[in-house]
Amino acid sequence: MSKYRERLNNILFRPWKELKSLQNRILHRFITRHLYPFSPHYRKLFDENKIDPRRIKTVDDLRAIPFSSKDSFFDAQSEDLAKGTLAFCLQPSEEALKKYLPKTELIKFLCLNTLRGKDCVRNRLEKEYKPIFLTATAGTTNKPISFLYTNYDIDNLYIYGKRILEIIGINKERAAVNVFPYAPHLAFWQTVFSGIAANVFILSTGGGKTLGTEGNIRSILKVKPEFLIGVPSYVYHLLKMARAENLDMNFLNRVVLGAGRVPAGFKSKICDLLNEMGASDVRIMGTYGFTEARCAWSECPTAIDISSGYHTYPDKEVFEVIDPDTGEVKGEGEDGELVYTCIDGRGSCVIRYRTGDFVKGGITYSPCPHCGRTVPRISSDISRTSNIKNLQLSKIKGTLVNINDLECLLDNKKEIDEWQIEIVKKDNDPYEVDELILYICPFGDVNREEFAHRLNDNVLSATEVTFNKIIFVSADEIRKRIEIESAVKAKKIVDKRPAA
Repeated sequence: MSKYRERLNNILFRPWKELKSLQNRILHRFITRHLYPFSPHYRKLFDENKIDPRRIKTVDDLRAIPFSSKDSFFDAQSEDLAKGTLAFCLQPSEEALKKYLPKTELIKFLCLNTLRGKDCVRNRLEKEYKPIFLTATAGTTNKPISFLYTNYDIDNLYIYGKRILEIIGINKERAAVNVFPYAPHLAFWQTVFSGIAANVFILSTGGGKTLGTEGNIRSILKVKPEFLIGVPSYVYHLLKMARAENLDMNFLNRVVLGAGRVPAGFKSKICDLLNEMGASDVRIMGTYGFTEARCAWSECPTAIDISSGYHTYPDKEVFEVIDPDTGEVKGEGEDGELVYTCIDGRGSCVIRYRTGDFVKGGITYSPCPHCGRTVPRISSDISRTSNIKNLQLSKIKGTLVNINDLECLLDNKKEIDEWQIEIVKKDNDPYEVDELILYICPFGDVNREEFAHRLNDNVLSATEVTFNKIIFVSADEIRKRIEIESAVKAKKIVDKRPAA
């Protein structure tokens, strides 16, 4: 890692005014010296929209650039399947170097070519730009998309990882167990690289599908980690199984959750389980990440009912919050859809990328009141816009139902251990109305009839709909339904509506 990049690694406490100035400089350099010259997709986008890359000097200037989204990848693949994904990769060539690179940068390459020869130039470009690794989207809402990493991007994974561990408080004297499922997915690999970067012992078990829950529990008992890292639903399941065996886990008091929403009520459930197994001073932290960014961001340790927000890296990316309907950029603290721009990447790079994630509370630019870091923080109240379903609940018209609100409400109920929502058609008739069915595994002794009635009242108040059926099931049945041991993410929402 270069001294320049190491120096940038220590920026998280600088004044925001200084960080913003640094961000603008890195953005301009990235657009003019890397993205426009070497990205086939974005060079075409800039040229078609008559955008001069040299005029993108500040974050505000990004508004001149059209948005990208998952559809951009599908469109590129439909034009040329073999080259669709690569269209977003930075691809330096001799022609591109001569035609698009600023003169000052071109002179450096020409001098290097003269002094050390073409092979030296080729090797340098390969090391910085050749894809050698990938992670992919899970494909839960659409076809999976691969995102490629070069050596440069792997170095960035180390930087992100070290920052995450510093924020959540893991140092080299502590240990962690990573139960994210082993797969070409960001969450697993970000955690692996984090431990390597920070010189921290992290045992990566591969999750339930690899070792099974019993194997994971035995690994935790052997390592005795202070930190447990994984998907919320699986971590909860694992700790429930450990508690059922009356195990002592007093050593475990920090839990880091990713690849799923983590409401306060759910954090409380995790905390209660650990308290019952002897742990004290428990802290539960959520993380946020997505494959297209090739990194993740974390909350810092706070009380269970408080979120610090996700601490970002302004030298690596730009976040905007927009009105999802109009595309208008929102102000500090305002709700909207998150838009991401990479400003320091080499493989698959996206700018003004609509994440499809809606954030209540937007972005805050004041210093974190809990850890003092001065970087922008994203509110932790994030939900998928794809989880807002258009349900035909009557013969007259459809109703938009925010499944995210239902999910948060159910996770916050202490009477509910596990749950699954099925969306079906009445009588399995594609032309009939939609129905919502809730399967519940209750926690403890619950008056089922009274609880179901009260729950539907709560759901009606929050979402203006109710469940057509609430079915109580055993722990074994709910585990099989949500595929907690085998799926990358627990299948909590299942849409079984047949096509018309």
